[in-house]
Amino acid sequence: MNPLRALLVLLLGVMTATAVLVAPSAGAGAAERWTVVNVYPHDPNAWTQGLAFRKGVLYETTGLYGRSSLRRVDLATGRVLQIRRLADHYFAEGLTFHGGRAWVLTWKERRVLLFDPLSFARVGRFDYAGEGWGLTTNGSKLIMSNGSDKMRFRSPRTFAVTRQISVTEAGQPVSRLNELEWVNGRIWANVWLTPHVVIIDPRDGRVLERLDFSALLDRERELGDPREMNGIAYLAAADRLFVTGKYWRNVYEIRLTLN
Repeated sequence: MNPLRALLVLLLGVMTATAVLVAPSAGAGAAERWTVVNVYPHDPNAWTQGLAFRKGVLYETTGLYGRSSLRRVDLATGRVLQIRRLADHYFAEGLTFHGGRAWVLTWKERRVLLFDPLSFARVGRFDYAGEGWGLTTNGSKLIMSNGSDKMRFRSPRTFAVTRQISVTEAGQPVSRLNELEWVNGRIWANVWLTPHVVIIDPRDGRVLERLDFSALLDRERELGDPREMNGIAYLAAADRLFVTGKYWRNVYEIRLTLN
């Protein structure tokens, strides 16, 4: 067992860590530096789609037909404290909180479902055209991805599109944009099928930074049979990012220093 893996296993036992991994060079143009400061258990059977904090509490949506759910999770232990299973014909996708409601996208069902974040009772829905992938909010509008290079801003009153941007990096479209998070005035997006997160200027869609979390995916492969990275949650009070993935055994708390 190599030293990094031995350290990770030890951290899993105590569920906390300091400076577990420092990002290696991610190739030409890489501008990120990151450090894992804590490692927490995660349900290895969870097909993670959305990840978000509400009042310091972690929530998660899981996908797949017949297995989709909205969950409230104890971060320290990974234990599912509360769960709302969706009907079998729904494939849950992105998650955000706005207006005192949990908003859960569906993949091909063209519907966003609204839940009370305490009781998990369903309290509303809106329909939309096309697919739903990721969802976040800037506080006034909901922001949605659909797997393309397009990012749509939507009204929380009607879910109608109010504005759209095309995401580009070095002048080229960036597609497969998936799970979203609003962090310090920027849109952060997982890029599907990669361990990358792009940081997007919401004014014009330009990618300002690309973060490579390949090292985390490599660690997960040593521990089990993970799928792609998916799930970004930002805890503003601690200025920390939390990331995980489908069938990952851990949630990683990240400290970032960006150029």
